[in-house]
Amino acid sequence: MQRMTEQPARWTEATVYPDMWADPDDDPREGPSPEGELATLQDYLSNYRLTLRMKCDGLDAAQLALRSVPPSTMSLLGLVRHLAEVERDWRNWISEGEPLPKLYGVRDADFEGAVGEQGVVDEAFRDLEREQAATDAALAQHADLGARVGKEGVAVRELLVHRVEEYARHCGHADLLRERIDGRVGQ
Repeated sequence: MQRMTEQPARWTEATVYPDMWADPDDDPREGPSPEGELATLQDYLSNYRLTLRMKCDGLDAAQLALRSVPPSTMSLLGLVRHLAEVERDWRNWISEGEPLPKLYGVRDADFEGAVGEQGVVDEAFRDLEREQAATDAALAQHADLGARVGKEGVAVRELLVHRVEEYARHCGHADLLRERIDGRVGQ
């Protein structure tokens, strides 16, 4: 297992553009731009979700759980768990019923419980996929982006934009965390 060093060597798998994560022909996020507002928001969200996964690829459980920017409790695994929790929270915003319970417990438990055990890693990725699919399905019931939903009357558009923003922000964190772990850089 490669360990974090004070100054990891910077590297990338890309050969065409050295500041990229992957070469354009190998990048699963490449493709034609979609038409329309909803399709564009969904495409951006999908690409940021994929970027987070890419930043986690090739690391073992200990590396994923590494808090590489002390004193922060943030880790790549913590980000995965946090985003699963946030997906559930967003679904609670648009629900008329009682809110679903927290996945990991009290505030910051998503980061605090991100320990370097393979079972925790596997569970986190299963949780994330399940929560993403459930929130996607709940939002798919509202074709009008201007519709106000849930007890708080949140506009569907606002929730979609907020989802893109949340993933984008955390992908920036993932960039720094991954570079600190093994020096890999790129968009």
